[in-house]
Amino acid sequence: MEEYKIKKLEKLDIEQAIDIWNDVVIDGVAFPQTELLNEITGLEFFNSQLFTGVAYNAETNEIVGLYILHPNNVGRCGHISNASYAVKKDKRGHHIGELLVKDCIVKAKELGFKILQFNAVVATNTSALKLYKKLGFTQLGTIPNGFLMKDEHYEDIIPHYIKI
Repeated sequence: MEEYKIKKLEKLDIEQAIDIWNDVVIDGVAFPQTELLNEITGLEFFNSQLFTGVAYNAETNEIVGLYILHPNNVGRCGHISNASYAVKKDKRGHHIGELLVKDCIVKAKELGFKILQFNAVVATNTSALKLYKKLGFTQLGTIPNGFLMKDEHYEDIIPHYIKI
């Protein structure tokens, strides 16, 4: 059975991280971003995050997933963090997402955050919704038609949070 670990993104991981990120953007069903990353914009984007973690195969060092962690807001709301997660298509269903979210919660707490909030979990992202429920996140309601899907129809989004 493959063993996966998490580490801070290193420059040598950038190409694989960009590929994983871009696959989610191209799918058009989870991330709000529409622009694809390249080597220059990807390095800039991942380095602009407070923390970028990557999941990797402990035996092969293949990057299989990643998360970005950053403040959700500033000032009086600066104690709330936000994150996004991406798992390589052929590795989905191997609990890598769960590993990423759990690590992100620990990292957010280490960085002084009190809350981890997701602003736009697409209602059709059933695997994410199931995982967040399992990990104890609270749903904040539904924003009707909050996400424009790649095929140009709108889906609801369901913000979530967890105290950390």
